[in-house]
Amino acid sequence: MAKEIFLTGDRPTGKLHIGHYIGSLKNRVKLQNEGKYDPYIMIADTQALTDNARDPEKIQNSLIQVALDYLAVGLDPKKSTIFVQSQIPALFELTAYYMDLVTVSRLERNPTVKTEIKQKGFNDSIPVGFLNYPVSQAADITAFKATLVPVGDDQEPMIEQAREIVRTFNRVYDCDVLVEPKGFFPPKGSGRLPGLDGNAKMSKSLGNCIYLSDDAKTVQKKVMSMYTDPNHIHVEDPGKVEGNTVFTYLDVFDPDKDKVAELKEEYQKGGLGDVKIKRYLNKVLENELEPIRERRAKYAQDTDAVYEMLVEGSKKANVKANQTLQEVRDAIGLNYFGHFDK
Repeated sequence: MAKEIFLTGDRPTGKLHIGHYIGSLKNRVKLQNEGKYDPYIMIADTQALTDNARDPEKIQNSLIQVALDYLAVGLDPKKSTIFVQSQIPALFELTAYYMDLVTVSRLERNPTVKTEIKQKGFNDSIPVGFLNYPVSQAADITAFKATLVPVGDDQEPMIEQAREIVRTFNRVYDCDVLVEPKGFFPPKGSGRLPGLDGNAKMSKSLGNCIYLSDDAKTVQKKVMSMYTDPNHIHVEDPGKVEGNTVFTYLDVFDPDKDKVAELKEEYQKGGLGDVKIKRYLNKVLENELEPIRERRAKYAQDTDAVYEMLVEGSKKANVKANQTLQEVRDAIGLNYFGHFDK
């Protein structure tokens, strides 16, 4: 029996942070190791170009960093196909076909796109590629006939738009070539980490991240700078845990939920200082990050082998995507010259 396929990935615009880890990477590793899936993990470099076209070196330099982060968290090239988006030509042809089935107004209504346009300050100068990236993402997903897409909560509108494109394509061309995907989301309450500064989103562009590659001293320094309750001035003062970044992180990372509940109670009554709770959080994070950091350092000693992994993964991904592309061409009626090849 064929395994169910899942596809997911990241834009190479810098090293990955613990928000990526909680939002998607942990789920990917879990699914990969269950043995029930055929995973495709994509480094989305051409998608990253949609808002970094004038700084291609940023993407080139980040490619290997993302690959190292993948290996460090436990993604295994023997179990998962790890590949580079720009090396799969079929994706761009599929995007072109799907573009004809989606209106500009539908793209503009996509909540994720609207949010990111505002965050990036595009105003009226929105790159066409950026506005179109839900269509490109649908091509990525459908090229591999992925039924499952492990992503963060903020990507749910993107998955729904991909499903719309699948339904429209199959209806217009009276076929069942494309497969509707489902999103695989983190457990409620762990889908998105706030930034260290209390900002609603941890973001590379906002500089409020803990990176998977950060050393222990850097992590400690960042934890000690975290936003807490601004009115909790003295240790004896009652403090708020709602909106307190330190407790949000403890809820996500500390497996000892009873301990977290005790700390919250003590903090709310007064008598627990911010420094003490931050030191506790630092220990919790180090338990999670130290093994990742050690694996990353090991793989970083042989980057040629990491690039070779990406080459082999891209070759395998090309075969799968080209199969889907031929089926799409057949459905539309574009394989005019097929009989001449026989």
